[in-house]
Amino acid sequence: MTDRLTIALVQANPKMGDLAGNIAKAREYRAQAAAQGADLVVFTELFACGYPPEDLVLKPAFQADCRAAVEGLAKDTVTGPAVLIGVPWAEDGKLYNAYALLDGGTVKNVRFKVDLPNYGVFDEKRVFAAGPMPGPIEFRGVRLGIPICEDVWTPDVVECIAETGGEIIIVPNGSPFERTKFDRRIDLGVARVVETGLPFLYVNQIGGQDELVFDGGSFVLNADRTLALQMPSFVEAMEITHWTREADGWRCAPGTKVVNEEGHAAVYQAMMLGLRDYVNKNRFPGVVLGLSGGIDSALSAAVAVDALGADRVRCVMMPSKFTGEESLGDAAECARLLGVPYEIIPIEDIVKSFGGALAPAFTGRNPDITEENIQSRSRGVLLMAISNKFGPMVLTTGNKSEMSVGYATLYGDMCGGYNVLKDIYKMEVFALCRWRNQEHPRGGLGPAGLVMPQNVIDKPPTAELRENQKDEDSLPPYPKLDDMLECLVENEMPFEDIVARGHDPAVVKRIENLLYIAEYKRRQAPPGVKIGTRNFGRDRRYPITNGYRDAT
Repeated sequence: MTDRLTIALVQANPKMGDLAGNIAKAREYRAQAAAQGADLVVFTELFACGYPPEDLVLKPAFQADCRAAVEGLAKDTVTGPAVLIGVPWAEDGKLYNAYALLDGGTVKNVRFKVDLPNYGVFDEKRVFAAGPMPGPIEFRGVRLGIPICEDVWTPDVVECIAETGGEIIIVPNGSPFERTKFDRRIDLGVARVVETGLPFLYVNQIGGQDELVFDGGSFVLNADRTLALQMPSFVEAMEITHWTREADGWRCAPGTKVVNEEGHAAVYQAMMLGLRDYVNKNRFPGVVLGLSGGIDSALSAAVAVDALGADRVRCVMMPSKFTGEESLGDAAECARLLGVPYEIIPIEDIVKSFGGALAPAFTGRNPDITEENIQSRSRGVLLMAISNKFGPMVLTTGNKSEMSVGYATLYGDMCGGYNVLKDIYKMEVFALCRWRNQEHPRGGLGPAGLVMPQNVIDKPPTAELRENQKDEDSLPPYPKLDDMLECLVENEMPFEDIVARGHDPAVVKRIENLLYIAEYKRRQAPPGVKIGTRNFGRDRRYPITNGYRDAT
């Protein structure tokens, strides 16, 4: 039995399916921890393969390769620190979300996740079997309780560990970023500490995986509920913690306590990390986007430059006959402030060619939204051509307000590979632009100071697809629209309750209808960073064919 332990917490960024790369990263961190005298190195949930693996984990060859990779890592532990690492584990005809103790050259012990989340972005019951209620595992004479992520969101699993002699709670997580979620995790840890009287070590994954961003922010709570350690959010990190057995149990010595971003700063970090990892993990050389002189493309460009660097962002202005001099000037100034490559490719002749080709088919019909969409689709063709020729991914720029009501063109401004604004309502776009012009995000590769002219923020939003067009010609003012959409999307509020907030019943009915009939567009939209509690795609999955309306 020992009275002292040195435990390394590692919040690292795995790449989904890159077993060799993830295990190599684990080895690197283990070597660093060994040099600092660690007894145990703690990794995150399913770190060996990446989280969440979705249906990839159902592939038998993948399961076997995951196990072989972890068994290979286990051989390193003949000497030096032991390892706790997450891995899919097949046993007795079932597949588990598992956490393995590697020590003495072997897989010494394995624990299985009990409470499989099956809501929001999670589908674990689809792919994993629930494990039995776990007792602690013994490590160097210390009884470690290992509830896995969701297992600590209710008291049962931790209570079982405490009742069977657990001394330290170690929680590996794949917990995605959401607004206010950091405080919820701390509150959750405090609740489990109060119930069990045991210290609580929480280690969370970092990195982007398709639409999800994992923000790290790992921490340690002592049994008296004091915060012993707080790791940074949105960056890879390792911290060494020193533990001592005292008369009333184990205690972690005070360590680093980082003050992490909140509000707009945290949202911006999530957008940067999500885009950076999507581009880099999928091996794109960079991104290309249409820079219109409007606020959405300006913010998208700023995030891209901060995430990737100006040399990996290409901006293209594609003016039509409806594009005003103000927009041309704002786009050029935005590109200058960001320091990005910028070019102008007019679309007027292209649109005329489409018009001429379609003239016989359109005989007797007046111009309408069809011609507006041809402009948008012409731009999509140009951006995709640049992508095909030079390799950068097309970054789309539509915000959540537009995507909610279908104010976007399929195969036009929706054409691309990823969207950092997909879960950002229009009013938050304005707020983030004002924030970025005043603040420089930690780790951002773009310039400090202004990254877009103030006029981009101040002028009325417009798609510029017809003369004197403004968004509010077709939509309610964005403050009202966003409030209605948050009621409908985030909160699923009844029609009467939305009207009671001061909204016109006829307008609420129209917006609800637009929300439902645009589902087919959203089903074909590119992925984008999840920011809130109900993003389109993983969280909110509505049928395309849908005759239901609450507002009747």
